[in-house]
Amino acid sequence: MTTTQTSGQDLRIVIIGAGMAGILSAIKLREAGYENFVIYEKSDRLGGTWRENTYPGIACDVPAHLYTYSFEPNPEWSSTFASGPEIQSYFERVAQKYDVIPYIRFNEAVPYCAFEDGRWRIRTSSGREDEADFVIAATGVLHHPHTADIPGLDSFAGACFHSACWDHSVPLEGKRVGVIGTGSTAIQITSALVDKVGRFDLFQRTAQWISPIENLTYSEEQKAEFRRNPALLQEVRDLANKEFERFSNAVIDAESDEMKGIEAECLANLEDNVRDPELREKLRPNYRAGCKRLIFSSDFYEAIQHPNAHLVTTPIQGVEPGGVRLADGELRDLDVLVVATGFRADSFIRPTTVLGRNGVNLDDVWADHPVAYLSISIPEFPNFFMLNGPNGPVGNFSLIQIAEHQVNYILQLMDRVRAGECRAISASAEAAAEFERQRTAVAKRSIWSTGCKSWYLDKNGVPASWPWSRSRFFEVMREPELEAFELAS
Repeated sequence: MTTTQTSGQDLRIVIIGAGMAGILSAIKLREAGYENFVIYEKSDRLGGTWRENTYPGIACDVPAHLYTYSFEPNPEWSSTFASGPEIQSYFERVAQKYDVIPYIRFNEAVPYCAFEDGRWRIRTSSGREDEADFVIAATGVLHHPHTADIPGLDSFAGACFHSACWDHSVPLEGKRVGVIGTGSTAIQITSALVDKVGRFDLFQRTAQWISPIENLTYSEEQKAEFRRNPALLQEVRDLANKEFERFSNAVIDAESDEMKGIEAECLANLEDNVRDPELREKLRPNYRAGCKRLIFSSDFYEAIQHPNAHLVTTPIQGVEPGGVRLADGELRDLDVLVVATGFRADSFIRPTTVLGRNGVNLDDVWADHPVAYLSISIPEFPNFFMLNGPNGPVGNFSLIQIAEHQVNYILQLMDRVRAGECRAISASAEAAAEFERQRTAVAKRSIWSTGCKSWYLDKNGVPASWPWSRSRFFEVMREPELEAFELAS
């Protein structure tokens, strides 16, 4: 094994994606003494999810002070749950402050990367060829829109678009607007638009449990106090962390008292806030709260009871030029149709072609379902690391918290190469298989395994998320167990 130390200047790193995790990676690489890196970004702006999703009402369902880099608190958040534009501005501001922009190559997707002769060969959409010692895939989780297979969708005569591709040139005031879907996006759109349009139809295939939240607005005096007193800001963050700890530990054990308490809160929210008994029953899910991603909203039940609002539960037969035809023959005539049917959560870095050692194709490795050791490393893909990759705690943590711990873990692996202990490092097949065996067994005890269909489940019906506690995740991420990795000279 080589013992020649390599400087951070000599090692070349390619980061794919300039969203939350890509920006974080750049900041932490520079902090650790790595300067020879580039970020390839497919769009003309940074921001990832918050750049692409601009629909009315978009907001994060994680408290803003928790959805913030730990090293860059933000006393300026306007409310408990910040809006999308605010979050986008935050990431732009952080990228400017930490001088990340010069490292980004905009409008350059990465359709191909292959591990050849000990290095990664990268090809971008502009035809650029690059070589790197490491690749960090910071491509996000929910960024490939999923459009439901609805007959006749292309025939609609009015404006029609996916919620992730919102057309802001389309006027909505006084229009008949229909939204297909009832996930977090559709719920936020409902609250934002119902009193601004002529008629609002929400087409519901599956009812959702709504967890009540209090979205407090921070006054100018409070924000000034946050600026003066960083300790107070940390107290707010600590309180949000405590609430998240409760939720995160509840969902991993379907029979826990904490989970039953959350279910009771959701049930009371429905019973106490929907007056019409017929509407209440339409909104009542037939599965346990938390089985699907729990939706947090302070005003959806109020919005769906607005005189302009109509909850449509009759199945959709198809879309016609004039609107949506229901299975009972009724035509819901519309001017604007929004498809809010989510994302392909199992895509991760795909459709990029990723070839590992000896030409092994990531698509073949993931033919059954995406897997990665601790969601970070894949056997036979040396020096290739993922942030918020497969089987991570995406359903019950703040993604920023996850990414910060993962970057710290990845840097420790990279430092083994920089120290000259090896030239390439990746999880061993045995460690990855054992991790997946344990994870799958434990996941079956979680609330996600209690009988509903959701994007948390892989094609075999097994939850694809981290099924253990937050404290276990933070402990595991503290330091790599090198016996779980192959170190190649």
